[in-house]
Amino acid sequence: MKFEILKRETVYKGRAFEVQNLEVRMPNDRLTHFDLVKHTGAVTLIPLDKEGNILFVRQFRIAVNSEMLELPAGTLEPGEEPDLCAAREIREETGMAARGLRKLGDYFLAPGYSSEHMHVYLATDLYEAPLKADDDEFLQVQKIQISKVFEMVGAGEIKDAKTLACLLMAQPYLLGKLL
Repeated sequence: MKFEILKRETVYKGRAFEVQNLEVRMPNDRLTHFDLVKHTGAVTLIPLDKEGNILFVRQFRIAVNSEMLELPAGTLEPGEEPDLCAAREIREETGMAARGLRKLGDYFLAPGYSSEHMHVYLATDLYEAPLKADDDEFLQVQKIQISKVFEMVGAGEIKDAKTLACLLMAQPYLLGKLL
């Protein structure tokens, strides 16, 4: 199938993404318009301590007017390599660094309307090495035992899509099959 972008107009440009309106010729030759969130990409980390806890962050999310329990994550700076972003973000969000940083994979967060490409890392052998958090971040770090995490997922207590996707990708490692 061939989709041809005929026109691209940026209608909003922000810090982490821009919104574009695309005029597209579809495979049946009809023209349509799509709204696209053009994103620089991001990383998500699964920080695992020696006691078998995963470090989460709890933060208020204005879009859903609620606190969310999430894995630490952050947006790539333009031109930044994902592994460098992961090493920085874990320190900013949890105050910990990882001697072991293993890429588990990647995925597109919401390809129906966004280009956001997420890179997933398992972070192990943690040690204290805090960096200053971003000015707009108010985070509480919460350690949760691996077995409890999967109970919470099954009970619907974790609602963040990136966290759920990353936990699924990390499940074989977290359950001791490959760690």
